[in-house]
Amino acid sequence: MSYEQFYGLREQPFSNTPDPRFYFDGSQHADVLSRLMHAISTMKGLAVVVGDLGTGKTMLARRMLDALDEGHVESALLVIIHSAITPEWLLRKIALQLGVEQVPENADKVAILTLLYQRLVELQARGKKAVVLIDEANMLHRREIMEEFRGLLNLEVPEGKLITFVFFGLPELEEHLAVDPPLAQRVAMKCRMRSFTPEATRAYIQHRLRVAGASRELFTPEALEAVHRHARGIPRLINTLCDNALLEGFLLKKDRIDPEVVHGVARDLGVAPTPATAPSDRR
Repeated sequence: MSYEQFYGLREQPFSNTPDPRFYFDGSQHADVLSRLMHAISTMKGLAVVVGDLGTGKTMLARRMLDALDEGHVESALLVIIHSAITPEWLLRKIALQLGVEQVPENADKVAILTLLYQRLVELQARGKKAVVLIDEANMLHRREIMEEFRGLLNLEVPEGKLITFVFFGLPELEEHLAVDPPLAQRVAMKCRMRSFTPEATRAYIQHRLRVAGASRELFTPEALEAVHRHARGIPRLINTLCDNALLEGFLLKKDRIDPEVVHGVARDLGVAPTPATAPSDRR
């Protein structure tokens, strides 16, 4: 038997993969999403979302991509996995994801930019907005890459800009943007993802449990408080703690997760110092 079966769940509720079914539309996420959608609808050019590790930027980026109306927006999501990308790679990737049918392998930067510009003009003539979401944008810290984005943001027609970018990244993204001051000045909107409040942590945990099929409260109120305290309101850590707490509760055959279980798994994971009030041994 798995802990899902023991607690009457259809699936694991606290996976750290960005599954849009588990998207938590809390007040912070709803506010940031509304601001970003405004930036897109008005073609602001460049919007930036920064937040510490695990605060939900990737989930928000995917939720935003799903929320964009395909009939009015041509969108793409790029995830930057290393910092050694070239301007040619960047332009080629953006062009292909925005619908340029073919980019010759030997095409240089000017040729790719020409194809991309033609595609953007075509989209604008059809009444569609071009939007590119860049996740892990903090990996972009080379000046020549930042200059490339600045050049793309200069592509305009009398009706307005031809493309809007939304950067999602760690707080150091702000420093990386500053290496190209003209680009930093083009940031039309900046949003910050912050850790959850205790109330938001409780609502987040209960939301994910409901999506996974829970029909009753599986964490005591004190256990929810302990999760928030140890995870410091960071969604990724909340997921890790809750997943381990459910497994531990199953092994101990506990009907509900109590704070002693949470303190124990937090101690084992080294997530945060164990509070002085926590028991020395959960077993």
